[in-house]
Amino acid sequence: MGAVTPPRTPAAKSPKQDRSRATRQRLLEAAVACLAEHGWAGSTVSVVAERAGVSRGAAQHHFPTREDLFTGAVEYVAEERSAALRALPVQGRTAVVAALVDLYTGPLFRAALQLWVAASNEEQLRPRVTELEARVGRETHRIAVALLGADETRPGVRESVQGLLDMARGLGLANLLTDDGARRERVVAQWARLLDGALDQ
Repeated sequence: MGAVTPPRTPAAKSPKQDRSRATRQRLLEAAVACLAEHGWAGSTVSVVAERAGVSRGAAQHHFPTREDLFTGAVEYVAEERSAALRALPVQGRTAVVAALVDLYTGPLFRAALQLWVAASNEEQLRPRVTELEARVGRETHRIAVALLGADETRPGVRESVQGLLDMARGLGLANLLTDDGARRERVVAQWARLLDGALDQ
């Protein structure tokens, strides 16, 4: 008599909650990519759902309105970005300034910018984007202070850090139309020198 083959154990299925979380993450990432590539007018829930590989109904289950989807998407990627920044090893100020500037030259900044422009014309969207931007801005400022080892109890230090972030945003805008990498490197090096003077007095 031949050996009896044991019954095959069915492959373990992902719990429903895990599948739901994965779907939500795909939607958020697709929403940021769509905003960055197509702008607010070209980014609908249907377009995002198709890019994420889910049905429109599944998208609306997670995000009932278009505003929910896109503000949630920018917030999600901003949180991911903040986590990556917090994980940076302690390093020289030039590297820190460069990392902060990099925040404003990628897809997240492009997506956030499209959301800001839309919010300037969409009454329903404006308060949500204003609140989100304020929250993300405060968190980015806190991270910058920690990475730079800045003592904000000293006069002018808070303004120096905020000036760095404002400058980084401006470099991000300049990078939207042309590759501004070479000039950006020179500006980053100069800002690091200025910060050394402002923070170490």
